[in-house]
Amino acid sequence: MNHSRYLGLALPLILTTITTPLLGAVDTAVVGQLDDSSYIAGVAVGTIIFNTMYWLFGFLRVSTSGFAAQAHGTKNEDDLLRSLSRPLLLALGISACLVALQYPIKEQFLPLLTSDPAVKSLAIEYFAIRIWGVPFGLLNYVIIGWMMGLAMIKKTLFLQMYMNVTNIVLDILFVKVFSWGVAGVAAATLISEVSTFVIGLFIVWKAIPANQRKKIFQIKSIDLSSYKKMMRMNRDLFIRTLCLLIVFNVFTAKGGTFGTEILAANAILIQIHYIMAYMYDGFANASSILTGRAIGSNDKALYRSTIKRSFQWAIISSLSISSVYFVFKDRIHLLFTSLPEVLNVVGTYEAWIIIFPIVSSFGVVLHGIFVGATEASSLRNSMILALIVFLVSLYLATPGLGNHGLWLAFILFSTARSLFLILHVPKLSRTLGFHEVRYDGDNKVFNN
Repeated sequence: MNHSRYLGLALPLILTTITTPLLGAVDTAVVGQLDDSSYIAGVAVGTIIFNTMYWLFGFLRVSTSGFAAQAHGTKNEDDLLRSLSRPLLLALGISACLVALQYPIKEQFLPLLTSDPAVKSLAIEYFAIRIWGVPFGLLNYVIIGWMMGLAMIKKTLFLQMYMNVTNIVLDILFVKVFSWGVAGVAAATLISEVSTFVIGLFIVWKAIPANQRKKIFQIKSIDLSSYKKMMRMNRDLFIRTLCLLIVFNVFTAKGGTFGTEILAANAILIQIHYIMAYMYDGFANASSILTGRAIGSNDKALYRSTIKRSFQWAIISSLSISSVYFVFKDRIHLLFTSLPEVLNVVGTYEAWIIIFPIVSSFGVVLHGIFVGATEASSLRNSMILALIVFLVSLYLATPGLGNHGLWLAFILFSTARSLFLILHVPKLSRTLGFHEVRYDGDNKVFNN
């Protein structure tokens, strides 16, 4: 597999995945133009709560993509349908629980993230509206993951771009024109999530041949025993994501102890970090699709080539992203806020964001290899070890270095995540084995 084939898949996926963090980034940028840093902090705290919920159950997209890619490689339509129906049912069950438990979720999270009454009040306002978009957000994860697994890149890109553009337009309308403040930001995101789900469901329904649609509802698709492999992978991804969430929530909570302006500055830098990380996620998704196809079609050469290209583009992209941020950082910061006091604080800590792409690239890009192989135990183990590095670094560095110590701990976490995952790649290659895949050769994969 040459570079052009890999990039032909990766570049559209970068455009697709980069829209995910832009939902939070746009929310932060819009309220950042208001005349009080409490608005930025309030949305930042509210966003952390929803990032927690979405990331915690992000395995719905990740595992769906891996299983769909393997089913696509085997050309088994029944497996392809099950790779959609099972996570959809799981997403519905999780969504029902989260909506039902919204009050205790809010009461447990907010005191940990802020003690400022003004910030807390704004975060509550934001939460009360956005919570109703959670079911649609999780269902969107499944739909988008399934479409990615089938390499329906153009349709996936359209869906993600629609969600982001809708959010931007409604943000400006509700906040700038109607002066709804934080409530307008939350309502814009809610509407974009709901409408995206409706469009995505229609796209998926049309992608499935008419004579196959009834199979989605067959009892075989909801047989609990058939969930075993999916649930095992989801368990490991859940633990991996939980570790990641601990890092970000501790980061935000600790940053909040340094004052509202530092909390606001950290929120802006973290949003920039999200955009960088999701650019890598485009490469990771490409590697996941190709790895899944390689395993499904028993193509050892494709598997090895995918690993090689993943390493190469992790290096190239990290240097490119750091360079672009270094050159345009001042203009990028102005997109998020015009408050001089916040911009001055952002400038104090911007060097850490320049370092971030270089140390984190392998950990994010190689993640796709393990997802495509539906082998998540290495992802779990590497993240647990990286979390330990973060907590120890945080304990040692922040007393003397303050917020710089906090960022140092985060960078060491990102470095450890990459190093530990690199060490697991040879083991994956040895143990995967490319076992013989059995399927009905007359089956045809869906025509996308």
